[in-house]
Amino acid sequence: MHHLGGPCLVLAGAGSGKTRVITHKIAKLLQHGLEARQIGAITFTNKAAAEMRERAKALVGARAAKDLVICTFHALGVRMLRADGERIGLKPNFSILDSDDVLGVIRDCAGNTDNALARRWQWTISLWKNQGLDPDAAEAAAANDDERVAARVMRRYQERLAAYQAVDFDDLIGLPLAMMRRDDEARTKWQSTFGHLLVDEYQDTNSVQYELLKTLVGSSDKQPGRTPFTAVGDDDQSIYGWRGATIDNLKRLPQDFPSLKVIALEQNYRSTGHILRAANAVIAKNPKLFEKKLWSEFGDGEPVKVIECDGEEHEAERVVARIQALRGGKLGEGNSVKFADIAVLYRANHQARVFEQKLRAAQIPYKVSGGTSFFDRAEIKDLCAWLRLIVNNDDDPAFLRAVTTPKRGIGHQTLATLGEFSSKRRESLFEALFAPTLSAALKGKAIDALHEFGRYVNDLEHRARHTSGSEDAKALLLGWLKDIGYEQHLYDGEDSEKLAQARWSNVLDFVDWIARRCGGEIAQEGGTFESERQSVFDVAQTISIIISIAERGEDTDVVTLSTLHAAKGLEWPHVVLVGVNEGLLPFKGSDEETTAERLEEERRLMYVGITRAQRTLAVSWLRRRKRGRETVAGVPSRFLAEMKLDEVQTKEDPRERIKRLRAELAAKVQATETAQAAEAAASAVKTG
Repeated sequence: MHHLGGPCLVLAGAGSGKTRVITHKIAKLLQHGLEARQIGAITFTNKAAAEMRERAKALVGARAAKDLVICTFHALGVRMLRADGERIGLKPNFSILDSDDVLGVIRDCAGNTDNALARRWQWTISLWKNQGLDPDAAEAAAANDDERVAARVMRRYQERLAAYQAVDFDDLIGLPLAMMRRDDEARTKWQSTFGHLLVDEYQDTNSVQYELLKTLVGSSDKQPGRTPFTAVGDDDQSIYGWRGATIDNLKRLPQDFPSLKVIALEQNYRSTGHILRAANAVIAKNPKLFEKKLWSEFGDGEPVKVIECDGEEHEAERVVARIQALRGGKLGEGNSVKFADIAVLYRANHQARVFEQKLRAAQIPYKVSGGTSFFDRAEIKDLCAWLRLIVNNDDDPAFLRAVTTPKRGIGHQTLATLGEFSSKRRESLFEALFAPTLSAALKGKAIDALHEFGRYVNDLEHRARHTSGSEDAKALLLGWLKDIGYEQHLYDGEDSEKLAQARWSNVLDFVDWIARRCGGEIAQEGGTFESERQSVFDVAQTISIIISIAERGEDTDVVTLSTLHAAKGLEWPHVVLVGVNEGLLPFKGSDEETTAERLEEERRLMYVGITRAQRTLAVSWLRRRKRGRETVAGVPSRFLAEMKLDEVQTKEDPRERIKRLRAELAAKVQATETAQAAEAAASAVKTG
């Protein structure tokens, strides 16, 4: 944190306190004369940005922290495009399409209703964009007929985005980079904005993010790094290659910045010695970009335990027994272990199902990390479409959702005619709605309903621009919902009144969420921090980027079930890593070849899983496992041998075995009693 004057790479091993390093470096930069607004800290999630801002606030004070630019890569891209996007033909009120919107546009472009095929095109196009390829370059790089079709779809998709005045999430990185490369004035402006840039989780950057960083700090053949920067990351935790992140960015840093200072953080403040030795042993098998070895002052702690299971159900029963033993203080942990202290981690989402079943049967509360987001619910997407439309009237996907939700006598034939009319005039659907000549294409009630809708949207936009503060914003939003009859729409669309009530409750939560932001209150885990008051229009303008990365929900006392990818950056006192078999971890599809590069990333994933544990770690594997509809012999993962556990760690103490068997028996008895009680209650209801 004392190296302030040049490029710096901090290799922050798992649990080594990287957020503390970043916030203390911010404090040092302020002490050495930089203004807060000249310091930029870039993260990958809103949650990480909020945590960093709160820590900085505690360290440097609220006034200085308020002016710091702490945001995600995508939020920085939004800031740049809102300010200067017109230089590349983008209006300030452009829309940001979410994943579902993108899928719909791609389907429409291709004239194809096959969701699975459209999703593959979507992933391919995203990967190309993350590599910095435009449609021409993608077509040239296409390796087969499928990719050539995807490249043609990409071309039509980009044309459609331009017509909609819309961008997708990949564009939020690619377009600011393109803007700075094409426009000298814009480049000079943004390069002079920051006096120091800090990038968190640097190993997760893709090619375009790296080029954006290089351009922002002023790196070129003629200008080898005008703005000092600090990249904080860990090559051993690079696990997002499937979405474009590349470990090559770590290799390129010392080449592109010869004066780069490399600092390794090797002391771990999270885990015990047994856990760290297992992690170090596994990752030692990968070729090293930079040498480091984690160590801890916490002592050896409990040995890492390997659990051999007959199959998936037996494994889930063993996990339930371990949770009950931890909670009952039978594993030397006392009686203070909460459910929230425990996590069950696995390689793929499908593995969660059997654990959910067994946890429910044992009445153990749990949450599935990475499940359906609050913001992915249909009712929330409905309202977001309205908000997107008032921000950008040219957003055709938002128009189509808003004009039909709730229904207002505007049918598919009317919309098809409006679509043909707008295409001929090369206008958006909303703009075409007010064309004087539309009356030649549409008559009577249809055109009246469209005009009424258009006038209401314009009125809502005007009120949204001039309404701020939480109470006024809430009144505006509730009035809007009443005007369009949204509550009745939910009740009309559900057979169950209870389900309709739940959906309406979600809507009211969403209204509160927007109102708090309008009042300058942004809730995050651990409390609430203040921001500037905003109008409803201001919040609507940034809502797509906010909700895409935000994680909603409060901490409750529940066991966490999570994929290894979703667990990165988190930690728990007690972790069970399950399904550690060949074919699962390392993962291998039926027709996939495990390349050396792929195996190295899977090994890094295992390393991430091990280092989530603070006090105890259990690793289980299956003697028999399901593969499709077949049951096949299970082979323990090669990573188990690579952990180099001592004999004492792999053999189960006979006393512990007896305790475990008793706990398993108790779990089965409890599950049976619970099932019998439920059956008796159902029988009583039926006979009563």
